[in-house]
Amino acid sequence: MTVHSVLGNGFQELIYQRALAIEMELIGLNFSREFEMRVFYKNIEVGLRRVDFFVENKINIEIKATTELTNVNLAQGKNYLEAYNLEVGLLINFGANSLQWKRLFNNKFNPNSNRSI
Repeated sequence: MTVHSVLGNGFQELIYQRALAIEMELIGLNFSREFEMRVFYKNIEVGLRRVDFFVENKINIEIKATTELTNVNLAQGKNYLEAYNLEVGLLINFGANSLQWKRLFNNKFNPNSNRSI
């Protein structure tokens, strides 16, 4: 919320990503920015995907800078949670007049899975 209240809307996603990294550092969160995660299909690696933030080794944060969050954005966020077997994630949109955010849940989360991150 601080990032959006200081910068407002209208910047590129990268600007918000950098500002959010500063805020997370200031409050002492452990995170990786542009973190590469492997994607598997039937236990075979099929590619890599960079998540905007991987926080405290368990939460995926995806940043958008669009006028409105769409169902495609939500579906993409949920797909990432399933692909990486993460329990929760956040989708944050800095592009709207008011900050938009959605907490995402992985209904297929398996706490006993060997997640390969």
